[in-house]
Amino acid sequence: MQATVIPAPAPVLIDVDGVVEQFPVRRVYCVGRNYADHAIEMGHDPSREPPFFFQKNADNLFNGDSFPYPPQSANVHFEVELVMALGGGGADIPVEDALSKVYGYGVGIDFTRRDVQDAAKKMSRPWEAAKAFEKSAPVSPLLRAETIGHPHQGAIWLEVNGERKQAGNLNQMIWKLPEVIAELSKFFTLAAGDVIMTGTPAGVGAIVRGDRIDCGIDQVGTLSLTVV
Repeated sequence: MQATVIPAPAPVLIDVDGVVEQFPVRRVYCVGRNYADHAIEMGHDPSREPPFFFQKNADNLFNGDSFPYPPQSANVHFEVELVMALGGGGADIPVEDALSKVYGYGVGIDFTRRDVQDAAKKMSRPWEAAKAFEKSAPVSPLLRAETIGHPHQGAIWLEVNGERKQAGNLNQMIWKLPEVIAELSKFFTLAAGDVIMTGTPAGVGAIVRGDRIDCGIDQVGTLSLTVV
């Protein structure tokens, strides 16, 4: 192993259901406004325009049962999403070959400092401070695609303190899973270990410390945590 001048960062690993080995995270990509109803609630035209992408940091992902409310914000929102974890990659991946690159799927939340994001939008500034903060992407254990196949429909939902806030279906995605991979690979060379968060349905909203969040996707899993 090559020596390093400072201690090498620990790898980011997330659990895989049914196996001892964990999934190593390389990069995290996110698809913006991939459900028409969410695009509308955010004030945008839900027409099928080319998808746009942003990133979180690998170490924003974690398996855990608590979410630490971040500093520098008073308006943090939840966004439940289907997570794709890639076992292969490449550039300019054909749509018909895209799903062969998927290792597995999970349930994730794209927590967002909405007030920070809104300010960045007004000034045409990047979103990293709003999206890529510590512990901003909790994720359930992955289910392997070889076990569950590739979900193209099924309920996706989120509750806060037992009250249903988000309710949609995976078949409402504007850009479907293979299209997301194909389009993303036009801009980046994808590789094993990459994670893609595929967008959220309508109903996003604010949380406060002490809230209990439960969410899930049919055939994929559930995720529960407390805001601390």
